[in-house]
Amino acid sequence: MLGGVETRSVSPVFVGRADELAVLTDALTRAAGREPQAMLIGGEAGVGKTRLTEEFLCEADRRGAVVAVGGCVEIGAEGLPFAPFSTALRTLHRLLPQELAAAAAGQEDELARILPELGDTPRGPHDEESTARLFELTARMLERLAADRTVVLVLEDLHWADTSTRHLLSYLFRTLGSGRLVIVATYRADDVHRRHPLRPLLAELDRLRTVRRIELSRFNRAEVRRQLAGILAAQPDEDFVDSVFDRSDGNAFFVEELVASKESGCRTGLTESLRDLLLVRVEVLPDETQRLVRIVAEGGSTVEYPLLRAVAGLTEDELIEALRAAVGANILLATPDGDGYRFRHSLVREAVSDDLLPGERARVNRRYAEAMEADGSLVRAEERVIRLASYWYHANDPAEALPAVLAASVAARRRHAYSEQLRLLERAMDLWDSAPEDVREALRPADYTDVYPPCGCDPATTALQRLDLLAEATVAARYGGERDRALKITKTALRLLEDDRDPLRAAWFWTERSRLVAGLGRGDGWEEIAKAQDLVRGLPPSQVHAEVLVRAASWGMLHQPGPDNLAAAERAVEYARMVGAEETELNARITVGALRADSGDGEGGLAEMHAVVERTTQLGLTMLAGRAHINLTSQLESLGRSREAVELAEQGAELVRKSRLLDSEAWVCGNMAESLYSLGRWDEAAEAARRTLLVGQSAAPRGCASARLAYLALARGELAEATHQLAAAHTHYGTHETQPQHRIPLRRLTIGVAAAEGRIADVRAETSAAAAYGFPLGQHRYAWPLLLAAATAEADARGLPAAEAGRDTALAVLRTAARSVATPVPVWTAHAEYVRAELLRAEARDTLADWTAVEKAVRPLERPYLLARVCHRLAEALLAAGDREPAAVLLREAYATAERIGSRLLREDLALLARRARLPLTEADGAAVPDAPRTDPVEALGLTSRERDVLRLVAAGSTNRKIAEELFISPKTASVHVSNILAKLGVTGRGEAAALAHRLRLFAAPSPVSPRPEAARPGV
Repeated sequence: MLGGVETRSVSPVFVGRADELAVLTDALTRAAGREPQAMLIGGEAGVGKTRLTEEFLCEADRRGAVVAVGGCVEIGAEGLPFAPFSTALRTLHRLLPQELAAAAAGQEDELARILPELGDTPRGPHDEESTARLFELTARMLERLAADRTVVLVLEDLHWADTSTRHLLSYLFRTLGSGRLVIVATYRADDVHRRHPLRPLLAELDRLRTVRRIELSRFNRAEVRRQLAGILAAQPDEDFVDSVFDRSDGNAFFVEELVASKESGCRTGLTESLRDLLLVRVEVLPDETQRLVRIVAEGGSTVEYPLLRAVAGLTEDELIEALRAAVGANILLATPDGDGYRFRHSLVREAVSDDLLPGERARVNRRYAEAMEADGSLVRAEERVIRLASYWYHANDPAEALPAVLAASVAARRRHAYSEQLRLLERAMDLWDSAPEDVREALRPADYTDVYPPCGCDPATTALQRLDLLAEATVAARYGGERDRALKITKTALRLLEDDRDPLRAAWFWTERSRLVAGLGRGDGWEEIAKAQDLVRGLPPSQVHAEVLVRAASWGMLHQPGPDNLAAAERAVEYARMVGAEETELNARITVGALRADSGDGEGGLAEMHAVVERTTQLGLTMLAGRAHINLTSQLESLGRSREAVELAEQGAELVRKSRLLDSEAWVCGNMAESLYSLGRWDEAAEAARRTLLVGQSAAPRGCASARLAYLALARGELAEATHQLAAAHTHYGTHETQPQHRIPLRRLTIGVAAAEGRIADVRAETSAAAAYGFPLGQHRYAWPLLLAAATAEADARGLPAAEAGRDTALAVLRTAARSVATPVPVWTAHAEYVRAELLRAEARDTLADWTAVEKAVRPLERPYLLARVCHRLAEALLAAGDREPAAVLLREAYATAERIGSRLLREDLALLARRARLPLTEADGAAVPDAPRTDPVEALGLTSRERDVLRLVAAGSTNRKIAEELFISPKTASVHVSNILAKLGVTGRGEAAALAHRLRLFAAPSPVSPRPEAARPGV
């Protein structure tokens, strides 16, 4: 239309910014090497962000990159979900139609939420992982699209970004790992005040090493002179340079405006007020053009030409003339695609909009709304409903605005833009009381909500209530990650329900509140569940009643395991069947299956969950199918069927990965890591745990992954890593974690770390606390490893001076606790035998028969690490009895296992025992044994004779002062010796050094298993 009109207020010379442009072009070079680049460009309004970006895009174009630009739309509180991404992807779709189609293949329906050109947006069920799934699909699509070509994505005006856009940008910056992709985002720094929603995102991105941030400063005087010379095509007068520099303060846009103001012949001269400066060139335009500019200012960031023609009320010739004047004055610009117009700078649009009278603004917005309702083709379909809601709202017409805003909330929900949906619902609640009663009564829940707190009414015929909006807003806030806001909404709803006898609605809100309280770590959620149960008690069966029962049973299964939970879950199944709520029924059946398995009916419980997997897969309920896989794999591991658990976990991970259910994938991978650990496939277990940390969105699966990595590190002898991962697990779980399935493993790890560091008092304190806490029904899988760790620590500490006091009490606590723990399947029976033998060893009462019984129980199990440890103890007992040949066979078997799975700690213990007994661990060792020199075990650790004496005293519990007195040295010298010993042993403290010396029997009396007690341990 008018895109070719020339302007003279912009300098054709690119001034300054050479360093910044170099950083951007370097990003292009890096991206060409398949290293995705993320750039942020910030600066105050008018400082030159757009010009720098344009120069960069010219360079990208010269290098053959595919360029797509999208801008955030300032359209009011409700925003336009994913606006910059939709615009940029639409450009890519136009430039690379076949390539983009291939990159999106198989996921077109989900990706249509961001790029509607890919197809219709599905109306399937929503869940808390919907947004994360969409983000993951978008990231993978961009990676595939940029696999063979450099793609530059520019997102402008991030300070106007909707919440969904900010979250997607953050996700991309954190997860993009491959592809020739450059993402550049610009924002107005002076608008990002302390409470601006962009501020937390910028702080988060600053911590990412992969994100580079450019902050543009104002021009200095020399740069302003160069800019003026470019604009004027001549060297400016120095007085004029001084005047412009002083008034603009180096802001590039203000320089242009001051020059244009002077050249426009404004007789009032240069104004002091910034607002007046921005309006001065508008005010010298013809009246008709000024009116048109005011109309454009209220239309949004960009106004389509057909829409503008419908609203302006001018003939086409008059409209063209008015536009020509506005474009010629450099006030408006034609959009790159030629479809509409926008202000050359957003500051001018803001100034024009602010200058409108209140009644004038409402009238213009009404005309926009009426034009769009008369002709729906004036704007893109995906934008129409959102913009219509904004226009009616600013037209101050509640009767029209309320249904428009509600319709926009539905559109936002379908795009998984839950934060925007929440803002729209809040706006609808603000409009509620102002809207005429007949308008409210014409609204139906079925048209505007996905959440129907059942109240005995048909949502398709009953009028929409304020409580329906609160229910929808609660779920939108939860799905959007705004749990605090959701909690406040439930409080408002429950206050309204105090005078309204609607127990089903109240029960629904209490159930939601239970989820939120638990999710925020402000309690375990039981108080809220109990209130919901009281409300539905005695009422006829309903979906709400069934859901309350499921929630109560699931809570009990995780927090207070017991037989009552199974009865509640079975009743939930019955109620759900009565009302035809199959999804609720299937969810309840998963809980039933898990509870049956915990109660001893392992096969029955597994069969129930397998049936749910089959049915949910058939119905396409992937979220429930994922939950069934999570519980199935967990129960298989509890029954000792680790190989089956891994096979099923692989299937489940593939299922949920296809649907991008990230938290579900995290849980399945976490369970897989546990079973792989049991099977001795430790490298695979670590990989599965790291995958859990990568994809997990919630704290609990990430906590489980860190705990699993701590188990691995502890078994391998990597104490520092075990301590780090244990601390990470505690951080993920938070301070309000009460689930036994999480608390007991953390206690077991704490015991393991304390034992490795020689802190036997801490081992006993943690064991006593665990025993006092108890081991509820179904928790035997976590209880036996804890008891075994504590019993082993007591046995290893026998002989340490610090361990003697309190030993009898500690062993009594362990024996009492062991009697209370079930042994429903062979793997836990074997653990019980192992614990019994270790308790006897702690009292020096263990016999060859005891360890033979343990080996017999463990041998049939597919638990290589457990078997190798038992073989170590049995070999020790055989050597004490003089049976060298069978001991040698067991040592070689255990050593091969330790090498294969990567347990350095166990490997060194076995090597030490073999050397002391003069037994070969391999054929090569066997050839060298007869002539093997006798090696001092302390010297083998690299310690000097003086350090040997100091270590002996450290192992006896002596302080530095006591060591100094004993060896006739100064305390400072003793401290230096201790530090050197800790470094050579690779330990972090005196207690750990003492425990190591004791475990290796460096200073013990000669062992009956070998005539050569001084035989060396090869090292740590």
